Amino acid sequence: MNAEWWSWVLTSVGIMGLYLMTKKNPAGFVVGLGAQLMWIMYALSTEQYGFVVSAIAYGFVNVLGFYRWTAPVPESKDKTIER
Repeated sequence: MNAEWWSWVLTSVGIMGLYLMTKKNPAGFVVGLGAQLMWIMYALSTEQYGFVVSAIAYGFVNVLGFYRWTAPVPESKDKTIER
């Protein structure tokens, strides 16, 4: 398989993760993180090391988003929920 084909597949997986997030499905973060791991493998196999840095950054955002979505919301005195 050529590198261009893989970049399209990996982009599609990342978009699917974003789509799931718009549906308020926390699995979107997991799909997004999986896509970043696949981008790292792609980057290393094609010697395009700049993708490693971006995949780590996007992966961090996916982990942070998943944590914030699944963390318990603290009780507030005025019953207003802020995230």
